[in-house]
Amino acid sequence: MPKPLLYKGRGSISNAAGRFEKQDCVAIDDGWGSLDADLPPLRTEVAIDSSKSVISYNESPDLPFDRSINPYRGCEHGCIYCFARPSHAYLGLSPGLDFESHILVKPDAARLLREELGKRNYRCAPLALGTNTDPYQPLEREHKIMRQILEVLAEMRHPVSIVTKSALIERDIDVLSAMAAEGLASVYLSVTTLDRNLARTLEPRAAAPQRRLQALTALREAGIPTGVLVAPVIPALNDHELENIVKAAHAAGAMSADYILLRLPLEVAGLFEEWLQQHYPLKAQHVLNLIRESRGGKLYDADFEQRMRGTGSYADLIGQRFRLICKRLGLEGDLPELRSDLFRKPEAGGQMSFDFFT
Repeated sequence: MPKPLLYKGRGSISNAAGRFEKQDCVAIDDGWGSLDADLPPLRTEVAIDSSKSVISYNESPDLPFDRSINPYRGCEHGCIYCFARPSHAYLGLSPGLDFESHILVKPDAARLLREELGKRNYRCAPLALGTNTDPYQPLEREHKIMRQILEVLAEMRHPVSIVTKSALIERDIDVLSAMAAEGLASVYLSVTTLDRNLARTLEPRAAAPQRRLQALTALREAGIPTGVLVAPVIPALNDHELENIVKAAHAAGAMSADYILLRLPLEVAGLFEEWLQQHYPLKAQHVLNLIRESRGGKLYDADFEQRMRGTGSYADLIGQRFRLICKRLGLEGDLPELRSDLFRKPEAGGQMSFDFFT
């Protein structure tokens, strides 16, 4: 049997090759105890992403934005459920441990963003950050790419929405609060569970749940529109916490709430099942059965109409519970709509136009 790769502070327990690779390498115990030794620490490796553009566009009908920026490829948070894991296969890397230990950074992101926003045919609309990998993952402390991006957006008065599960966002409160005062910024804190033990294995390098709630409070006290995203809701694992998470976020100052049912596209399904068998073997089959019940008999269905919420009686029950608690706490509405009419392009050479200061 393949031995689980149990690295401290990592979510995945395997590192199988991506779906485009023709070969794979798996460590097998030959019976001589060759795999009994403890694994050495798994160091994070950083490489430069040399992309020539930084804004990604989409036409998905179930997303509230049409453009986004991802300063990093891969994510050190190591959330085992992350739907972005399969994107690492396009790089010839594994969606497993490689996704959380081989990170590509975009040091030129702010410069590329400035160039793209300055193009003659660019039309302003809110930019979303944190839609794929977390822009405030641990590497951001060193690289400060997100900070540079926000400074460009603030200079041009460009609207931005952020989703994160990191308390590092507090570092940028000065920029975000100034933008929020003009209706240009909003934030959602993602909270999956209030159980620290579950969080430690489910999302090992993300901020502790209580620390995220403290960050939410700090953002609200700074005048930044902030909500909570309960994501993902995992059947028979954290679904019983749904109301408590929303209540805790409301007490911390959340103005809005939303949720997403667990998504398991491509390689994520196998990685999540491995994780379940390792950490919750007695619950594993029940969890998987409820997922299939909510996904038309499969572990995942990518149909736009139901991929965020699921279908069937279980998914309907989750939706009813969520709507009820939000109604009770007055969290039914969305965050205020961001303004796009204040946007100012730079003049040729990067100089802002004079009407920016009027």
